[in-house]
Amino acid sequence: MDNMFEKIKDLFQKHGVFIKVNKGNKIFLEGERAKEIYYIKSGVISISQETETGKELTIRICGPDSIIGEGSLFCNLVYNSMTAKVLEPSTLYVLSRKSLEHLLEEQPTVMVEYMKWLQTENLKHQSRLRDLVLNGKKGALFSTLIRLSNTYGKSLENGSIYIDFQLTNTEIANLCATSREMINRMLNDLKKHDIVTFDKGFITIHDLQFLKNEIACENCPLQICRID
Repeated sequence: MDNMFEKIKDLFQKHGVFIKVNKGNKIFLEGERAKEIYYIKSGVISISQETETGKELTIRICGPDSIIGEGSLFCNLVYNSMTAKVLEPSTLYVLSRKSLEHLLEEQPTVMVEYMKWLQTENLKHQSRLRDLVLNGKKGALFSTLIRLSNTYGKSLENGSIYIDFQLTNTEIANLCATSREMINRMLNDLKKHDIVTFDKGFITIHDLQFLKNEIACENCPLQICRID
């Protein structure tokens, strides 16, 4: 983590309210007035939207050192465009939007870094939606696996990548905006060709380059090609 993000993190830790949230609880709901912004100290939280057809689309799976909530500041009325659900017991620091605006006004250099962070978050969001729209269901799965490997992947001695984060096929389907049955078929096909293996919700990717080739991966910077 760079030094300037450390300063943003410090704002939350010094001036925010510390809270603990149990698994299954929702921190904020899509459509509600956005009054607060959150820094995740520990745990895992999913950020999702409901599509026009009623399906859940998971936009992000956020772990420690992530900031969640509607990040744009200095707007009179802002509403949550997404819902935040706790996947694992989590601890967070909460700052009201007004408090964060005031703190950033007092520290212009930190405000610049916050705006840079916000731009990066917008690029991550745009690139994920682009992949989902342009690459079809198979491309959505492949790009999601690549993003998971960049975010939670651990390199093994044999060159494979172990995704150190447990996901059900339903959760993967929500990340890809498709059905669990479709994900089952595609993952089993990848397993049959020794591209991936999976055990109790943990995926190991054996041929990452195959996934990249199939979607004509542009090798975006790692800070953009992530799932958090």
